[in-house]
Amino acid sequence: MAFGGLPLTALAQDRRLTTVGGVAKTKYGQVRGLLKDGVQQFWCVPYGAPTSGANRFMPPQKPAAWSGVKDHFEITWAAPMEPGGTEPSPVVTALNRLTPQSEDCLSVNVFTPGVDKKRRPVMVWMHGGGFSAGSGNYLLYDGTNLAKKEDVVIVSVNHRLNIFGYLHLADIGGEKWAGATNVGIQDLAASLEWVRDNIENFGGDPGRVTIFGQSGGGGKTTTVMAMPSAKGLFHRAIAQSGSAFRGQSADDASAGAEQLLGRLGIAKNQLEKVQQIDWHDIQKAYYAEPRIARLGNGPVIDGKVLPRHQWDPTAPSYSAGVPLLAGSVENENGWVGPPPYELADAEMQDRFTKRLANGDAAEGQKLLGLYKRLHPTTRNQMLWLMAEADDQRRASAQSLCKLKFEQGTAASYLYFFDWQSPVHNDRMGAFHTLDIPFVFYNMDSGASMTGSAQERYQLGHVMSAAWAAFARTGDPNHADMPRWPKFDPSTLPTMMFGPTVRVANDPNKEERLALAALRQKRSS
Repeated sequence: MAFGGLPLTALAQDRRLTTVGGVAKTKYGQVRGLLKDGVQQFWCVPYGAPTSGANRFMPPQKPAAWSGVKDHFEITWAAPMEPGGTEPSPVVTALNRLTPQSEDCLSVNVFTPGVDKKRRPVMVWMHGGGFSAGSGNYLLYDGTNLAKKEDVVIVSVNHRLNIFGYLHLADIGGEKWAGATNVGIQDLAASLEWVRDNIENFGGDPGRVTIFGQSGGGGKTTTVMAMPSAKGLFHRAIAQSGSAFRGQSADDASAGAEQLLGRLGIAKNQLEKVQQIDWHDIQKAYYAEPRIARLGNGPVIDGKVLPRHQWDPTAPSYSAGVPLLAGSVENENGWVGPPPYELADAEMQDRFTKRLANGDAAEGQKLLGLYKRLHPTTRNQMLWLMAEADDQRRASAQSLCKLKFEQGTAASYLYFFDWQSPVHNDRMGAFHTLDIPFVFYNMDSGASMTGSAQERYQLGHVMSAAWAAFARTGDPNHADMPRWPKFDPSTLPTMMFGPTVRVANDPNKEERLALAALRQKRSS
């Protein structure tokens, strides 16, 4: 009876065991959510105005106020992105709700154990998909279980992406367009302002806000750490298999913007027309082949929103006092495909040579020999995926912690996830995104990724409790795991999340040093 007046689109959500929940007050009006398993769910609450018309490509504006109580039972819109785009792995796509797209996308989902004044830690999730795709509405990101289990408030954010978030017009259009840059990350800062101003009415503590994300969400997290406008809006940060060390130059971004305007038939002195045409026409021009190089790919070093490269050459000063937790999974690109079960010796040798050893066959053979010596029982496909991850996302997580340590003002913690998924007949390993259901304690809804083994629950307990402990105090340690030491570049202490949870010092030292030497050769 309570849901009789809902639009048909709302029926796509699973509302079993839900009832009408409580009411919370925001600066703009009152909102009512759902109650499920003791957790209040508020879906797609606006933190900004629609970004169409005169707001397109401009900094986010505040939402319009309303009277009465608005029901936020329904998942509504995702940001515009590539038509038909999905994740590389079907086991992750299965958890993508594929919600319709709209420029009216500035919203947050809030999951809280109580609409009260208990001032719980707040964890703000920045979704993956690079800076071009994804949504905070995925089933995988449902914060109900984590909120209930750890007595925290979870917030997931939707914001502008791709060309709608990163078209750089600030150096083309004059004073009126001076703020028309990096609006996708300006949205993230605006969502944190909404949290600061409203989360206490949802049972959260605005003085204990953690930003966290995976893959592109890790890139967003590390970018927000480098934004002057976000300073003081968050107090801890977690980057899972993702980082952003450098942004795009303003000159390159301007050149790409001019090419897009040319495709649209809009002169630089007629920029207002880019706010008047249908957004689908902009989308078509952006995705048309040949693609315009260096256009809409992500943050631009514009001198104001981002004064300098995010983490190069040093950790950003604006978040110097913010503790950081960072890590990676063992076989990151195991999610592409899924891959074949096995890899032929010749193909593996070719990959080590071309992708890791600068085309030097002798160096490639030497590196492959090192991996085979250190991992004699690992089959070729998993060995390659391990080496590729060591060279990329794992090295980046280690670098984040090292730069944070060198800054000397807040602790960092390093982790490595090596629990192997059984899905697709053990073909995927510890693949990119696999740590997410364990962090959110969503192993059941994420069974397409995790399988159904009972051991999932203990690992999920340990990881979700560690993330929540970090959100609570800035230290991830809790009673049900070994002591997790702060990062130290002399020993690289690493919390290993796998069949057993254990601490290892510099667990891939030989591989790490060999790959670092080869990267140095590539850059010289």
